[in-house]
Amino acid sequence: MNDDINHEDAVFFVEDDKAQNDASVAAQLPAWNILIIDDDPDVHTATMFALHGLKIQNRFLHYLHAYSASEARHLLLHSESIAVILLDVVMANDDAGLQLISYIRHTLSMKDVRIILRTGQAGYAPEMEAIRDYDINDYKNKTELTQAKLFTTVTSAVRSYEQIRTISTNQLGLETIIKASARLMALSDIQEFAETILDQVIDLISQDADAFICAINLTDFSRIGDDLSSGAHVIASKGQYLNWNNQAFVQVAEREQQIKVQKALYERNHVFDADSCVLYFSNHDGVSMAMYLNVGFSANTNQVRLLKTFCSNASVCLENVALSARMHNLAFFDPLTGLSNRLQLLQALNAGLRSHKKYDSVLVLVDIDHFSETNDALGHQFGDLLLSAVARRLVEHFGDACQIARIGNDIFGILGHEEIIAPEMILNLFTKPFLVDRQKMQISVSLGLIKLSDYELQATDALKDANIALKRAKIHNRSRYTYFTRDLGVEIRERVRMMHALRAAFEKDRLFIVYQPQVNMRTGNTVGAEALLRWKTEEGDFVPPDQFIPIAEYSGLIVNIGEWVLRTACFEWATLSKHTDTNFKIAVNVSQAQFSHPLFLRSVERALADSGIPADCLELEITESMAMNDPDALIESIAKLKAIGVRVSIDDFGTGFSSLSHLQKLRVDKLKIDRSFVNQMIRVNNDASIARMIIELSQSLKIDIIAEGVETQAQAELLISFGCDYAQGFHYSKPQTKNDLIIWLTNS
Repeated sequence: MNDDINHEDAVFFVEDDKAQNDASVAAQLPAWNILIIDDDPDVHTATMFALHGLKIQNRFLHYLHAYSASEARHLLLHSESIAVILLDVVMANDDAGLQLISYIRHTLSMKDVRIILRTGQAGYAPEMEAIRDYDINDYKNKTELTQAKLFTTVTSAVRSYEQIRTISTNQLGLETIIKASARLMALSDIQEFAETILDQVIDLISQDADAFICAINLTDFSRIGDDLSSGAHVIASKGQYLNWNNQAFVQVAEREQQIKVQKALYERNHVFDADSCVLYFSNHDGVSMAMYLNVGFSANTNQVRLLKTFCSNASVCLENVALSARMHNLAFFDPLTGLSNRLQLLQALNAGLRSHKKYDSVLVLVDIDHFSETNDALGHQFGDLLLSAVARRLVEHFGDACQIARIGNDIFGILGHEEIIAPEMILNLFTKPFLVDRQKMQISVSLGLIKLSDYELQATDALKDANIALKRAKIHNRSRYTYFTRDLGVEIRERVRMMHALRAAFEKDRLFIVYQPQVNMRTGNTVGAEALLRWKTEEGDFVPPDQFIPIAEYSGLIVNIGEWVLRTACFEWATLSKHTDTNFKIAVNVSQAQFSHPLFLRSVERALADSGIPADCLELEITESMAMNDPDALIESIAKLKAIGVRVSIDDFGTGFSSLSHLQKLRVDKLKIDRSFVNQMIRVNNDASIARMIIELSQSLKIDIIAEGVETQAQAELLISFGCDYAQGFHYSKPQTKNDLIIWLTNS
């Protein structure tokens, strides 16, 4: 027995001697806390003597002593990280040790600590029952605990404790990482994301630390060069670095910190040192973050592994933050100019309408005149450069004093104080040419304005009204401005209401055609009729043509309505022509939108073919302003119509300041004298000079002539004396429906 003990003791001391060589290393690490609970002081002394100088995992042992169960309870409440408890079974009473075990495990919930039960009186707590009924890790008789066996038992218990603590730490760390990832994934702001990462990392390492995070966009590498840290900015910080926020990293960091951060950014990896570390986060969008901590870690430790796992998860979350930021930019900013977009302007406008600022604020819409022509002529790339140049000038002038947005293709919105964005001031900004693609470009703008003080409406309504004012400015006076007024709003809204009503009337067949006869004033014979569009509402009221025809042209409905009028008139010619002895002709008005439509010629050909009307019995009337708007295109279109036999006349002649050279080239068949000149012959000092001049012009050009609006016999006789043979007007007949016209033709 003694030989065995001596052999075991020799082995122990050999290991103990070897451990002394690492004393300096062990001195740097915290000791293992060993709690000895026994009512015999000699046991405490013997245990410490037996384990003297022992190191486990390069860490010394530190002893805590309790001489009773109550003293042990007090010590356990006020001590942390006890690795092993050497517990006597019998103290004040026979089961004091066993009761203390229940207190440790259940009341204090100390699951990690290893408990070695020792007894000097075998049988008081039988080993099998004690291990079965109590959460202990070993059961030893004091007489069998030689120095070597005590060493072995304690070493095994400490190692077991370390493994359990590692598992517990990992589990707790992973739970922290999972909770942190869920929180990080919900964030959309990079600043809040960085601040949250700081808090989570410090919680994870369970240490107080000073730290900061700097961010950089890696797409700027070519501009930054090799010194990546020079492009980084501090976006979150704690402790001694708290005042570094929103500053350039190189301006506040020490050289050693710059080197470590640059190493992490350049290698795209973490940097761990004994006195500090840098954690690296990145995503596919090129945004990278480096977190500097003034706490060091040994490589490949459990904490390092947890930190790497956290950083990996956080980088995935950073991808989500970058995506959210990109979506936010797409939602609220114009990608071409970088200005706010329509949605963000509406938010600012809503806020302005709900604050005291509304009483001195205005919203201005700035529209570039003739931008579409510039875009078509010089290309979309040039147009984009021009828009960017306009945006820069607005930002340079107004800075942060106003909310500036691009809300349409070539429309900008400015919201601010009425003295800052006075219309004259904005117009003056555009007197200086823009340098675009090395070309000087002079442009003008039109402005639509609303005063917020006039409003109790929503932002969308205010923006609509500003747009109404802008359109009025563009229609009536380009390069100037118009303030929205309530009368203007009523006018526009009435136009919109009428547009919808007109669409409904067309779809429900409430539009119809009347015909005004055209007669030979010398013979009294009816030679044709002009088809005129009429609208009767459900209430039985008539809407004047001069009110709804402009609406039809403005809305584009005129194309479909005009084709319907053309086809209806062609089909009804067959019935009307049966009641005349002449080569009866139908005259149909054609709008500019209809005439310039690429399928117009085909629609005319189809109407002729389907109805059977001879081509020379169809006469299309265009206005003089149409003829002068784009004469070259009109000459080509008229030529195609005349090629299929259709006649063309110019309506309201004399009101559009025609060019005689263009008139000759058009080769029209007829001129119609406007009713204003016919009325002028008798009512205005008997001035018939213009009517006489138009008639003489038609005779010299060998073009037929007809007068409209003839209401008296005196007018008719004067026109005949000038050489005009044909007319239409109330003197002969008012416009009539097809059936009424048939009766009129029969009687006449």
